[in-house]
Amino acid sequence: MKVIGVGIGRTGTLSLKAAVERLGFGPCFHGRHVLDHRERLPLWMAAASGEKVDLRGLFAGYESTMDWPGASFWRELVEAYPDAKVILTERDPDSWYDSVARTIYPMFGSRSDPRAEEARQVVPGLDIMTEFTRRLIWDGAFFGGRFEDRDHAIAVFMAHNEAVRREVPAERLLICEAAVGWDVLCDFLDVPVPDEPYPHLNDPDRFWGRVQARMAESQGAS
Repeated sequence: MKVIGVGIGRTGTLSLKAAVERLGFGPCFHGRHVLDHRERLPLWMAAASGEKVDLRGLFAGYESTMDWPGASFWRELVEAYPDAKVILTERDPDSWYDSVARTIYPMFGSRSDPRAEEARQVVPGLDIMTEFTRRLIWDGAFFGGRFEDRDHAIAVFMAHNEAVRREVPAERLLICEAAVGWDVLCDFLDVPVPDEPYPHLNDPDRFWGRVQARMAESQGAS
């Protein structure tokens, strides 16, 4: 593991995933890849329950990680890979909350969104992944079942970022906004700047488009 993204969901992590892969630090593990390795779901469930698991096994085959679930184990990853560089993506807290409330929370946290329920009936393993995500993030230690309490969720978000700032050595850590851009990122990773636009993949509408695409892929394979 060469790059560890410790920013949580909806802070530009998908764009950053694409960026670090373009810079040669891929493949990059992102929450969407949990379903690419359904045989690892029992290990994720065990980790979400607080059991000691082999993180190297969970992230086998990847040179970087962004977003949840990796961000939930940031301390363990930072310790396990002492030579890896660490990136914390931040965002205006209110904007972050609104984005999560429109995307990953209704998909994985809420129990009342019909789009999410339809997807779970179609995509193999998504029901288990949803259970794991609820156990780890929404109902578990992260938000404690209180994401819908806006003030509480924002306080948790800010506390996470502050813990990273406090505990990760400054020489290993890049703190940046969601749209970090090539210059800052390439300087931190000590690689040349590509002659192309920085990726921007954080649009909430694209989130639901990706869910639909995953459903279509699953239906086509059945």
